[in-house]
Amino acid sequence: MAEMLIQESITSLQNAQVKRLVRLRTRRERQAEGLWLIEGARELGRALASGLAFQTLYHCPELFSDEARELLPTLEALPLAAVRCTREVFEKVSHRENPDGLLALAPPPSPALPPLTEHTLLLVLMGLEKPGNLGALLRTADGVGVDAVLVVGEGTDLGNPGVIRASQGSVFTQPVIALEERQALEWLRANAFTLVACTPEAALPYWDAPLTGRVALCLGSEHDGLPAAWRSAADLGVSIPMRGQADSLNVSVAGALVLYEARRQRAHQQAGGQL
Repeated sequence: MAEMLIQESITSLQNAQVKRLVRLRTRRERQAEGLWLIEGARELGRALASGLAFQTLYHCPELFSDEARELLPTLEALPLAAVRCTREVFEKVSHRENPDGLLALAPPPSPALPPLTEHTLLLVLMGLEKPGNLGALLRTADGVGVDAVLVVGEGTDLGNPGVIRASQGSVFTQPVIALEERQALEWLRANAFTLVACTPEAALPYWDAPLTGRVALCLGSEHDGLPAAWRSAADLGVSIPMRGQADSLNVSVAGALVLYEARRQRAHQQAGGQL
């Protein structure tokens, strides 16, 4: 690593930093320290591109992937503390089966909502606790090009390493903002969003719903769905017709369908075509 980085080496699993990194796997410890664990070259690269400042970098050259080696010159130019780890140590602190040798501590991002337009598209996620589902939806939202994601509910943990991994770093590529339920609903109403409740009880298929304009697509957890207050506040409800024995889809799959239908409608509108 470059000389500008402050160098340390960890060879023992009993090292205090190893124990600290293990503790930071829990939400309570991350909140107490005000830090996120960001692992993986792709995720680190996207975090850096968003302007996030790393506090400490942990690296294990023995485990470097090609992508990690490509990111190395960028990391070497940063004025941060670098800690070299043995393979045994890095695998202990890693959250992955096949780590690529890069992990960093950083304060969480502080995104701001983008300027609103008549075409602003938001994704609102209510009470999603499973990191894989939340991360997958953030990744899809990035692919669709939503203007922002509002994450609502106390159970949601944006800093969970599983969320960061499942999103492939998309938690850093768009505004992802955690809000209290009442605050989110009041803000959406005050800014004249059309609230679209995605719920199995709705009679309207999602492909027949008008999803252009200033729209907030609202999804709840697989177990509980959208709370009654959000269903009542919605301007319209949409569902995904099911033809077999299953009565619903995984929430990340359902969200992807509705998000890309919104994108399709908007593309047709911009092109002056018919929906």
